[in-house]
Amino acid sequence: MKTIFIPVVIKKEPVYAKIDKLIEEIPEKKLALCYSNQFIDVAQKISELIKKRVIYKTQILGCSNPKFPEEVEAILIVGQGRFHSVSLAYESKLPVYILEGEVINKVEKEDIEKLERKEKGAYLGYLNAKTIGILVSSKPGQERLNKALEFQKSLKDKKSYIFVGNDLNILEFENFGIDFWVNTACPRMDLTGGPLINLDKLEKLMKGE
Repeated sequence: MKTIFIPVVIKKEPVYAKIDKLIEEIPEKKLALCYSNQFIDVAQKISELIKKRVIYKTQILGCSNPKFPEEVEAILIVGQGRFHSVSLAYESKLPVYILEGEVINKVEKEDIEKLERKEKGAYLGYLNAKTIGILVSSKPGQERLNKALEFQKSLKDKKSYIFVGNDLNILEFENFGIDFWVNTACPRMDLTGGPLINLDKLEKLMKGE
């Protein structure tokens, strides 16, 4: 089946002079500028406005897990909602600021600690589970079947089953009698809840990182 991607951008733009003043109040000087596809034009204008401070720029998706240069001191996200922001703050260990409209908010330490507690709880759930479902997406860019098979071979004391699909819906989990799920697809899926942990995070926890 042929897939057509239609880019959609936000029509209402902020007052850039006001945004410039808000960004001046961010204490860190070397910024990574991240943006969702809808805000690509806004992000480009902000990048030009503060170009001396932007040392890295990237688009972020629900399934993206960007790596930032060592010289980056903080991340500025242009977009809406907190879907990316808390997880980026947790994973990067950098201060994260969110520009929504004409307001900049910082991801609070409490938000990161909440995510840390959730991840530790998920890890305990995995350790106590007897049956594991390993999620594999068939979508281009998310498909990691070889990684899933490699992980499955490493399991010695747990029964495991691989589930492959284009759309992975956590609401369907209870239909399969699986104790716990390990996700190899979108790295943000574990933010949606459920007895679930991402494989990359699981491997780090198993190594004590």
